[in-house]
Amino acid sequence: MQANDHTLASSYLRQIAEQISSMGGDAGDWLARSGLRAEQLDDGELAVSFPVFRQLVLDSVELTGEPAMGLLVGDRMREHTHGILGYAAMNCGTLRQALELLERFFMLRTTMLAIDFEQRGDEFRVRLHERIPLGDIARPVLEAALLAFKNVLDCIPRGPSQCRSVAFSFAASSDAALARELFRCEVREGQDWTGMVLPLAAIDVPLRMGDPATLAHAVQICQRELDKLAAQVSLGARVQRLMLEQRSSFPSLQLTARLLCMTPRTLHRRLLEEGTSYKQILEQVRRMLALEYLRAGRLSVQEVSYALGYSDVANFRRAFKRWESVPPSARR
Repeated sequence: MQANDHTLASSYLRQIAEQISSMGGDAGDWLARSGLRAEQLDDGELAVSFPVFRQLVLDSVELTGEPAMGLLVGDRMREHTHGILGYAAMNCGTLRQALELLERFFMLRTTMLAIDFEQRGDEFRVRLHERIPLGDIARPVLEAALLAFKNVLDCIPRGPSQCRSVAFSFAASSDAALARELFRCEVREGQDWTGMVLPLAAIDVPLRMGDPATLAHAVQICQRELDKLAAQVSLGARVQRLMLEQRSSFPSLQLTARLLCMTPRTLHRRLLEEGTSYKQILEQVRRMLALEYLRAGRLSVQEVSYALGYSDVANFRRAFKRWESVPPSARR
């Protein structure tokens, strides 16, 4: 999946524009730098590609001089910001149902990130992953996304926040105090994952505000939108998604083809028609995960190489040098 294949809903750009304006900046100038106009933000069909989004994020920080732009934008986002998906989540019967719904339809809002879950003892972890290497905008994007996600979950029970803590894989910053204030819970940076911790005991508690009929109708709409999106998504994007879903053991070309209901020959041919290949996609996924693991700093270079399916750490070092022009140790 190439950078141009990844998109973001226009409603999130509106939140950035409004934050810039509230700080005395010129949102029109900010948009014009990327060839956009203010009226386009009201177009529900507008979805910007990753390269455009990256430049918009960098420009927003430059124009405002605010390094904590991600936190401030994330704090603006409430359930209504997320369209029909946010509306559906508000009508779920339990937090688990809401989380599974958000995971299922997350691509309706952005294809740049993905979520999954992990149970550890009495903790229920909601983990946020980059589906494309975010590079120099990782901090603001992940801060905004996680804070927005928490804001939605805080609204669903109609009571005190259930979030025990949030975790980020990047190092602590000078904005740690602001992060704690906005998240209203413990913020742990320098972790080997990004996401939030919920008490397992709260996940299946019935929610009084849930409306099954309203939820069913909203889910139907979400499914129609997802089907429409799937028809537009390239085969390469689907292959990458399979690899990310099974990151502990990447599926072979043969297994990938089987999972996509086609022969290996057909898969190879159709990927070539899209200007890519199974090998190229695997390289992209390995590069993305390598950067994620190394940035977290929890695994040694050797452990990262094994996690990515390399039997020889020397091969991983050579591959990483080819990708980044520096050795793996330079990205820790």
